[in-house]
Amino acid sequence: MPEFPEMENYRMLLGQHIINIPITAVTVNREKSINMDADAFAKALVGARVVYVERRAKHLLFHLHDGRRLLLHLMLGGLLYYGPESERPDRTTQVEIAFGDNLLYFMGLRLGYLHLLSVKESEAAMGKLGPELLDRRMTAERFAELLRGRRGALKSLLVNQQVMAGIGNCYADEIAFEARLLPSALVQNLSPEAVGRLYDSVRKVLTEATEIGGYMEMPFMAGDTVTGRYNDCCKVYDRGGEPCLRDGGTIVKTELSGRKVFYCPECQHEG
Repeated sequence: MPEFPEMENYRMLLGQHIINIPITAVTVNREKSINMDADAFAKALVGARVVYVERRAKHLLFHLHDGRRLLLHLMLGGLLYYGPESERPDRTTQVEIAFGDNLLYFMGLRLGYLHLLSVKESEAAMGKLGPELLDRRMTAERFAELLRGRRGALKSLLVNQQVMAGIGNCYADEIAFEARLLPSALVQNLSPEAVGRLYDSVRKVLTEATEIGGYMEMPFMAGDTVTGRYNDCCKVYDRGGEPCLRDGGTIVKTELSGRKVFYCPECQHEG
């Protein structure tokens, strides 16, 4: 599932290419991916302009010139591609939005969605999300306060969108590894020093992953050499049975609360 770095990468790229270009056509191939009749959706968007693209947690908000917003959640397996008809990706598209000669293709939205909302509706949809972890207002002290009084496994906390926004399976494991903490470590037992390491690890992993385009499996557009570069940088995620890059131990793959988990039992600990 695309997480903070992937969606932030998309946000930056979209901001470079679609801002203030009038939408000239809309094609809906899967009506369940949107929140209204397909014809009404297309009619409402043609002629509109995106004036700003915002990321909130794992969502993108396309701010339209008239105040309405398109809310995108790619969920599991969702992808974006931008280019002319001649570069149409060899995949099924659920929604296509044309900006002049180029189209923004929305793919993999079997579980994801693209909803046209009012400001009030979009704010309600985002209302229960936790704070952004790379926000300049997120200090080590505020991060520690987020954890205070929480109980349960570290990974379960990291992926809880109502506590902290934007982290999913991949980066939860990478953050735990960077902090030398087991994903199963109990949050209530973490020392202040361990919480400090965790805060530093959150910022380091999310910043580095964003800078090199996250782990998406295909480029955003022709010539894009950034998107997906983090695929080869994961230290533990999807590396079960392989040697740990830090101490040579063997990466373990298991499950925790129904989620797959990757960690090194040699260099990751309870606190």
